[in-house]
Amino acid sequence: MGRLDKDKTEPSQSRLGKVVGDIGELELSSMQETAWAEVIGKMEEVYSDLIRYDVDLERKNTELEETHQFIDSVISSMSEILIVCDRNQYVEQVNKATEDLTGFSAQELVGRKLSDLVVAPDNSLFTNLCACGSGKTANYCEIRLKSKHDDAGSDPVSMNGSQRIDHQGRPVGIVIIGRPMGELRRAYQALNKAHDDLVRTQQRLLQSEKLASLGRLVAGVAHELNNPISFINGNIHSLEKYKSRLQSFFEQLDQGQDPQRLRRELKIDGILDDMDPLVDGTLEGAARVRDIVKNLRRLSFSGREMTEAFDLVQVVKTGVSWVRRSSPKPIEVHVDVPDRLEVIGHAGRIHQVVVNLVGNALDAVSETENPDVRVDLHSEGSRAVLRVSDNGHGISEENMAKIFDPFFTTKGVGEGTGLGLWISYDLVRDHDGDLRVESTPGEGTVFTMELPLAT
Repeated sequence: MGRLDKDKTEPSQSRLGKVVGDIGELELSSMQETAWAEVIGKMEEVYSDLIRYDVDLERKNTELEETHQFIDSVISSMSEILIVCDRNQYVEQVNKATEDLTGFSAQELVGRKLSDLVVAPDNSLFTNLCACGSGKTANYCEIRLKSKHDDAGSDPVSMNGSQRIDHQGRPVGIVIIGRPMGELRRAYQALNKAHDDLVRTQQRLLQSEKLASLGRLVAGVAHELNNPISFINGNIHSLEKYKSRLQSFFEQLDQGQDPQRLRRELKIDGILDDMDPLVDGTLEGAARVRDIVKNLRRLSFSGREMTEAFDLVQVVKTGVSWVRRSSPKPIEVHVDVPDRLEVIGHAGRIHQVVVNLVGNALDAVSETENPDVRVDLHSEGSRAVLRVSDNGHGISEENMAKIFDPFFTTKGVGEGTGLGLWISYDLVRDHDGDLRVESTPGEGTVFTMELPLAT
């Protein structure tokens, strides 16, 4: 019985130990699998990071290459000469313009001392150019670079230098930029020619506007001249008849005729009484023609005309009269001026301004039912103030900023040059004056001109 129990017990213990051993092996195997899984996961993460880093590095290399290509293309396309040197003045880089000017290739220039590329390197200007590496700035100086094909060197080059610094702000060399003087001289010559052409064009425009204004005033001037000329013409005809009668009177006296009878028949006393008024009237008409011609000549002023004191009142009256008479419609202009108001300047030029302002006012009210144009002249302190107002259609807000611009006009084609107000503004400013405008659409416009009074 006991043996049987023993036999039964021993196998049970053996199986229990085997089970425990199996469980231990299973746990160890599971731990090993977990560790390997972690190692593989880490390797995959590292491999992913390496791939991502490689992609980023490739992208940055591509961007860097593109940046280098961009910089190289910009440097190569520069028309200016570019020379980059280190702090010891050895050439590190040049552009194509430098190669073309000197005839040397970039390989032949890079690594050479900057002084070896310059004709007469002991020149003080070149010394200043090299000194910019110490923080100084070398303004444009004229030097000659050595040429592979010309012993005398290249054409003179206007160059300037500036200090080159690295990403940490430390000086590492100099950058020299230059342009051949021949090209600069051609550019200056072209600029001067363009300026001269502009001045001539401006003078032509000024004269064209004056001629346009004169054309508008022809009718008014003709009317002004017609009155005194007609008066002179009538007086001359009367004097011609009187001359014939006096000639007949003296011829008959020589023939022994009765003087008293001849005097009564030929009305000699009436001729004598009328002679003085005829002569005085003729002289007055001639004086009037002379004054009109004098005012007309003022319009043909030149730049050599000297400034002088003149009566602004007379200029305003003449300008208003001429413009009003030349207007296609008989529009009344209300003029309020003092007896006399003197300013210093060119009477003809201010006359031109008055003509333009009054002419624009008359044009503005040409379609108005009850036109009202007023010209007011008075003094305010040390300034003469002229206001030309109308009750026309006014100026829109968007046009107010352009009203004094050249060639700007709201008139139809062929009705205006767009130069009158622009020229008027310049003429007033040349007299140390001011010309401004105020306008309300639908109500009217006021132009104000101010000029310094003569002291």
